[in-house]
Amino acid sequence: MRFRIERDVLAEAVAWTARSLPARPPVPVLAGLLVEAGSDGLTLSAFDYEVSTRVDVPADVAEPGRALVSGRLLADISRSLPDRPVEVTTDGPKVLLVCGSARFTLLTLPVDEYPTLPQLPGVTGSLPGALLASAVAQVAIAAGRDDTLPVLTGIRMEIEGETVTLAATDRYRLAVRELSWHPETPGLSSVALVPAKTLSDTAKALHASGQVSIALASGATGEGLLGFEADGRRTTTRLLEGEFPKYRSLLPAESTSVATVETGTLVEAVRRVSLVAERNTPVRLTFSAGELQLDAGTGEEAQASEALACSLDGEPLAIAFNPQFLLDGLGAVDAPVTQMSFTTSAKPAVLTGTTADAAPTPSAGAAYRYLLMPVRLSG
Repeated sequence: MRFRIERDVLAEAVAWTARSLPARPPVPVLAGLLVEAGSDGLTLSAFDYEVSTRVDVPADVAEPGRALVSGRLLADISRSLPDRPVEVTTDGPKVLLVCGSARFTLLTLPVDEYPTLPQLPGVTGSLPGALLASAVAQVAIAAGRDDTLPVLTGIRMEIEGETVTLAATDRYRLAVRELSWHPETPGLSSVALVPAKTLSDTAKALHASGQVSIALASGATGEGLLGFEADGRRTTTRLLEGEFPKYRSLLPAESTSVATVETGTLVEAVRRVSLVAERNTPVRLTFSAGELQLDAGTGEEAQASEALACSLDGEPLAIAFNPQFLLDGLGAVDAPVTQMSFTTSAKPAVLTGTTADAAPTPSAGAAYRYLLMPVRLSG
């Protein structure tokens, strides 16, 4: 194998592929990155039996061939190379990499023992990469991190015709985002539970792509596989199994009080008053006509309070939240004004984004909704 490639092209391709490499591979070959040079250019691949990544990039191939090398080492090397073309050749059990005056020799892994990557399923639909990235980021914040409850570590993807609904919950908060896409088949209906970390990493990496094709496997062959493809990059992930909570029943049909407050102002205030909040200590929000009072700390502890202007439609109330969970939701609404809908101080609040000139409404039909469980106030 012998080929020549631009340094930036190689570094970006290796970084894209190596991100799926397992930290502790169950077998040594899974730490490898598969390098294949052919008439169409260069293909780099990685696979850990759960997630696969593959990218095709242009390269001047003098001799076709394939080799398996340490993915993380190749990623570190390619990032540090000078801005010169890179020449890669195989020499028996070694791979030689030359860039300017820099020379590296890498030992190869047994390529014959490397597993075959899963085939990308047929395309189900497509949507802009920026839209996918923003929607997944809004929802992923609510996904669980406890591997003992694997169902809650996933993002539920519901496809109904031209609408995709993403949902995630860790039992303390729930994030739901609806977005439009272009299905390949009209009237398509399907559901998948995707590992949140994989979906988040993939969507972030495809942010700058124009259109991203989504491929969801169904039927007797390849069931439980989701794939993404854009700009010569492909990734697949196996889906999670299990019953996702019936989250729609958690979203209140109506609200007794609706408050609107400037998002940036509220974020800064929550950050300030939560400085005195000990671990797991909530921040208290008291809503009244024209004002929102924030308080943290009690008794002999440090205390903080701050008052903000807000608009309230309904009865005054006091409610308390985990400050970090509240900040996560405020950051995800991605709007200049946040609308907070309540039923009682003991039941979840729903955060949605709005604009400064929008009238408060208890509508639950917003594209993004962040439901947050309150913390019980003593006394």
